[in-house]
Order: sequence, then structure tokens, then C-alpha cells
Amino acid sequence: MTAAMIVFLCVIVILLLLFGASIYFYNVGIKRSRKDFLETDPALVKMDHPWEHAEEWLSSQPVETVHIQGEDGLPLTGYYIPAPRPSNRTAIVVHGYNSQGREMGAFAKLYSDMGFHVLMPDNRGHGQSGGDYIGFGWHDRRDVVQWIRYILERSGPDMQITLHGVSMGGATVLMASGEQLPDQVKCIVSDCAYTSIKDILTYQLKQMYKLPPFPLLPVTSLVCKLRAGYFFGEGSALKQVAKTRLPILFIHGDKDAFVPFPMVHRLAAAAGGETDLYVVPAAVHANAYFVDKKEYAYRISRFVERYLSPVPEKAEDQPVV
Repeated sequence: MTAAMIVFLCVIVILLLLFGASIYFYNVGIKRSRKDFLETDPALVKMDHPWEHAEEWLSSQPVETVHIQGEDGLPLTGYYIPAPRPSNRTAIVVHGYNSQGREMGAFAKLYSDMGFHVLMPDNRGHGQSGGDYIGFGWHDRRDVVQWIRYILERSGPDMQITLHGVSMGGATVLMASGEQLPDQVKCIVSDCAYTSIKDILTYQLKQMYKLPPFPLLPVTSLVCKLRAGYFFGEGSALKQVAKTRLPILFIHGDKDAFVPFPMVHRLAAAAGGETDLYVVPAAVHANAYFVDKKEYAYRISRFVERYLSPVPEKAEDQPVV
């Protein structure tokens, strides 16, 4: 066997190993499947402030399961909770990676207590929604647009809408901000969002596997394009917030080691509209609310009241068309 043949065979073996590793990482991180690695990630341990779903409150609410289709025909499911009194305000609350709409009960209660109707969608690839992959907010941003249209068809053109997302949900609402949104969308709250899909996967590849991004990330991105329809480089919250003029409240815990804290400053600096920043001392990833519920609720209320008009005394939902 010649030296050239040996080199050629070595290259083929390396390429096969690389492609195999990329398929593995796609299956672990992007394919719809159990994400057992999240249970052992030290950056997600919530020793002092366990995640709460407000299950008792949620079970007492008249939750309506609703269904729409994404622009690509994918069936999407959400959970609608009417406001406790007549209201012209709706919050669309978007969950994070490997979660689902009904697990956002604590945030739904927060908005319900402020007099909002609340919609908690299941992102594609999660909960009862269709899809065999996770979109990391990129394809989900267009699903959010569809949910906004659903709310306006259901409740009429006088409805005012706030978008609120946590973690991947935070990135989702930021990515949605760069779309052509109806005027009824008044403001956005983004809690512990990442700057882009490429940035967060580069960070996690280093943190979890001690690997550099090249060449594994570009090849996995190609696999993702072939299987899920998007490259990692497409999904940039940084680029999307630069397009919007909507006001955004950015929230981030300064001890977040899963979505690194400095990302929030880059996002706030890139935003094209008015911004507010709420840094939560000692909060790890997705725990800002649970560290100080009273302050979190106050910051949300103070922010949305700047941009939403008061609830009319006789505000009523219009029937579904």
C-alpha cells in the first residue's frame, strides 16, 4: 500500500468519525428525545431555589387547550388561561429547552395576577406540539407570530400583547422581535436568553465536552440543515433584536453558568428599541424569578405599564372568529 493510499484512507476514516460524531451530537442536542444530560449538568442544579410550576394554582384555572398550525403545517398546541377579570392584555409566555408550556405556570400566575390573559405554547419538538427536532428559537420565532395572530383573531384588534420567554424561550421571543409583528405587540421580556444558536452551542461544546467548535460544530450544523432545515448560523437573537423598535426588558442572573451572563450585555447593546436591564444577584440559570419573586414581579409590572394602555373598565374579549 502506497503512502498516498494510506493518507487517503486516514482522511476517509477521520471524515467518517467526524460525521458520526456530528450525528451523535445532533441526536443528543437537537433531535426530539430525552435530554438526560440536563439532569447532571452542574450549571443547572437548583439547590437553593427549585423550579416551581405553580401546579396547584394551574389546576384551579380554566385552562383551555388550543391548537393551530405553523406556517409549514406543523400542528402546534398551547394552553390559554383567561384573565380573572375583563382585560385587553395578553401575555404569551414561552418555555425553554426540553420544557413545555404547562411548566410555565409560575410565570402564567405572575401575569394573571396583573390582569392578563395568558397563552403558554408548547414549542415545536416539545410537549403536545408536533416536530421531531428542537428549533432553538429560530423556527419557533415564526410559530410565535402564528400564536400572535391566533390571539388577535380570538380577542380582536384592541388586544395588547406582551411576549415573555425564559432561556430558549427568551431567545425565541428575541428572534421573533425581528419579524414583522402587528402593532398590538407592545413589549418583550427576555429572561436569560443566549445571543445565538452558534454562540450557545460553541459555549456548551467547550463546557460539557471540552471540545473546540471546529470542525465538529460546522459539520453538525450541516446535519441540522439536512434534518431540521436550518444552519446554526441562521439563528441569531443579536441580529433580530437589531431590527426591532419594540422595548425589551432583559433579565439575567449574574451566576448563570449555562447561558453565560455576559451575553445579556451584548443583546442589550444590539437592541434597536428602548431597553431595560434587570440583573439578579446570585441567580443561576432560569432562576431569577425564584430568587426574588417580589422584585421580579415588580420589575415586570413597572416595565409593561410603561408601554400598555390601561385596561378599560368594560374591556371584554371578543368571541373566537
